[in-house]
Amino acid sequence: MGGPQGRNGVAVVIPAKDEEDRVEATVRAAFTIPGVDLVVVVDDGSADTTGKVAKAAGARVVRHGRNRGKAGAMESGAEAVRLFDEGEPRHLLFLDADLAETAAAAAPLVEPVVAGEADMTIATFVTRVKLGGHGFVVRLAKEGIRRAAGWEATQPLNGQRCLTRAAFEAARPLARGFGVETAMTIDLLRKGFRVVEVEVEMAHRATGTDWRAQLHRARQFRDVGLALARRTPVTTLLPASRH
Repeated sequence: MGGPQGRNGVAVVIPAKDEEDRVEATVRAAFTIPGVDLVVVVDDGSADTTGKVAKAAGARVVRHGRNRGKAGAMESGAEAVRLFDEGEPRHLLFLDADLAETAAAAAPLVEPVVAGEADMTIATFVTRVKLGGHGFVVRLAKEGIRRAAGWEATQPLNGQRCLTRAAFEAARPLARGFGVETAMTIDLLRKGFRVVEVEVEMAHRATGTDWRAQLHRARQFRDVGLALARRTPVTTLLPASRH
């Protein structure tokens, strides 16, 4: 794999925990996205062979000995990309590990960033899998973003995002855990960065309804709530934009 090709250099960062069944397909699909010349998988304390499978698929792998959460994995992945950058920094495309073959459909997220039309793009899934009732967390994030930044988000918790390196650095330090997307959106909008939503044909694994899924939603709610509590609502509306 060579270095970044001018403004078109894009690195994919994939936070992953116990995703050995899907991470190979996700990595291979990510490499088909135009402009992508580096895929970094952050094995965030997996108990399975996620890291080994990702490496075999061609990814550079960063291993956390213990689970640090999504924000920690994103930070580690971005730092790893920096080590591979030569000259102009690559743009960062964050993808979830369970997208499998649909990760290839992330190309529209990259285009506005590479063209200089957006500083961060956020995916909105056109075809959505039933998300198992975590709508209350989505509503919390939507309302929080509207109140804090005056912007109406369609899928505020969507982790499929492409950012310039400058935008990513401006969003640091990242909010803890599952509050990272909500906080990132608010912080960048408040700093005047251009945020654009882009429709894509991607899909996650369906979220379950067992006790583990319910615990996951409770953690989401906690982390989003904490992120919002640290961001005072504003009354001045910022212009929304969609692609």
